Amino acid sequence: MLSPGDQTRLILNATLSTRQRGPRSRQRHDTNIVMRAVVQRVSRASVTVDATLTGKIANGLLVLLGVGQDDRESDAEYLADKIAGLRIFEDEQEKMNRSVLDAGGAVLAVSQFTLYGDVRRGKRPSFDAAARPERARELYEYFVSYIRSLGVPCETGVFQAMMQVELVNSGPVTILIDSKKEF
Repeated sequence: MLSPGDQTRLILNATLSTRQRGPRSRQRHDTNIVMRAVVQRVSRASVTVDATLTGKIANGLLVLLGVGQDDRESDAEYLADKIAGLRIFEDEQEKMNRSVLDAGGAVLAVSQFTLYGDVRRGKRPSFDAAARPERARELYEYFVSYIRSLGVPCETGVFQAMMQVELVNSGPVTILIDSKKEF
């Protein structure tokens, strides 16, 4: 395991060397240092932990949230703003033109460090780019508080618990978002 100082030097060296190789290379190698979200439009979703229901929504968005090592509050704010305003609900003309707020929906936010599973080297995922649990919890909770402050009702899973997530993906509509706007 690398020390935090060694990790920082490694990231800086990788960033410098990818700049020399051009933007296409940088995109491929720097994608592990952003906050990530998988957003699914659902007609219903729920989370259960040890046979206890911890979060449940009807119409809305299931958000699987992954926190990276270098993420800050500004990354959580960007994602919350983007998700709250995503126009992926149909209007009267059946066009995706309404946000979760416009549609009277809610968000079910589930922390998911496995969004940082890197399988570029072998078949067993490496999760080295994921934030340490203490920091990930802090930013996950910040994301939840911030999205609620925007007026979006938000239910949650249980951080670091083995969760059973059930959903009915409406559409299906699934959107990938990251805080560095790389996709």
